[in-house]
Amino acid sequence: MSLAAARPLITVYDDKNASAGTTVCLPAVFRAPVRPDIVSKIHNEIAKNKRQPYCVNVDAGHQTSAESWGTGRAVARIPRVRGGGTHRSGQGAFGNMCRGGRMFAPTKTWRRWHRKVNTAQKRYAICSAIAATGVPALVMAKGHQIQGISEVPLVVADKVQAFSKTKEAVVFLRRNKAWADVAKVYSTRRMRAGKGKLRNRRHVQKLGPLVIYDQDQGLTKAFRNIPGVDTIQVDNLNLLKLAPGGHVGRFCIWTEGAFKKLDGLYGTWRKASSAKPGWNLPQPKMANTDLSALLKSEAIRKVLRAPNRKVKHAVVMTNPLKNIRRMLQLNPYAAVQKKNAELISAKNIRAKVAKIAKASGKPAPVDPMAKRNAKVKK
Repeated sequence: MSLAAARPLITVYDDKNASAGTTVCLPAVFRAPVRPDIVSKIHNEIAKNKRQPYCVNVDAGHQTSAESWGTGRAVARIPRVRGGGTHRSGQGAFGNMCRGGRMFAPTKTWRRWHRKVNTAQKRYAICSAIAATGVPALVMAKGHQIQGISEVPLVVADKVQAFSKTKEAVVFLRRNKAWADVAKVYSTRRMRAGKGKLRNRRHVQKLGPLVIYDQDQGLTKAFRNIPGVDTIQVDNLNLLKLAPGGHVGRFCIWTEGAFKKLDGLYGTWRKASSAKPGWNLPQPKMANTDLSALLKSEAIRKVLRAPNRKVKHAVVMTNPLKNIRRMLQLNPYAAVQKKNAELISAKNIRAKVAKIAKASGKPAPVDPMAKRNAKVKK
């Protein structure tokens, strides 16, 4: 939920930055969920719909007579320019790796330039963008200089719509402390990097405030010559203006009439939109986003399982056939079996050695177990 929702009444200011004596209720659209992911995706799609098709000449790179020399001449099989008596003859042609050849995959005019975008998604993105314009943190994070203005969102009297001179618009912006944002536009004007300099896009600059009006009584002519300032009619709000670059939080100046129309345009949850059939504001996924307070609340804590504080150490599983300790855990009698196996093996070895000694006439080797066996017999 927008932080601005904590102040349901918004003061209306006149052209001299004094209170006009009236307040307006904060439209419900300012409490819509701010979804930068949806805004960015939809902005990316709609921005493609103003593109004009372009392509290279279909004959580019093929306007020469060239044929491959074939194999057997120790040169690549790329087509080569015919003739002689000039540097050009014998040079590779047509290929994208050749000087004067065509590009790889020549561009065509039948590329899919435009994108169809779901109407509900476009409206969701616009609602999110409007809600973000009422959060001072998001507006400042976008780089707008709003430290001096009286309130966010900034609502001004309808008298502003009657301005027809740029001088009046400049005085209005200065008095309402919004000129700092326009001064930032002047200071950021710079030369464009790249080929756009040669294509009538020589300079780039940041954007300033967006003035949203209800009726144009000369306002568009008054503001159109101020760098970075855009104007738009409230019935035709455009995501490209509300969230330029796909980033939410543009600084908006609303006229009173435009501000009051927002509830009718986008609905209030209790009442659907009167201008857009079947449309109401999107529901937030969480009514209360204070997660730490939620987890500490008694209602949540009493249904949670008690924390398990017993530490269970992982047991390393070893192979009992290789690890005698593991084998003894599984089969304590394994020690007796192992010792008996060793004794029987030693007995068999001694019997074999004694047999060999008897056959060869040599004295039998001393039995190391004789002394032990004698004691056992006693």
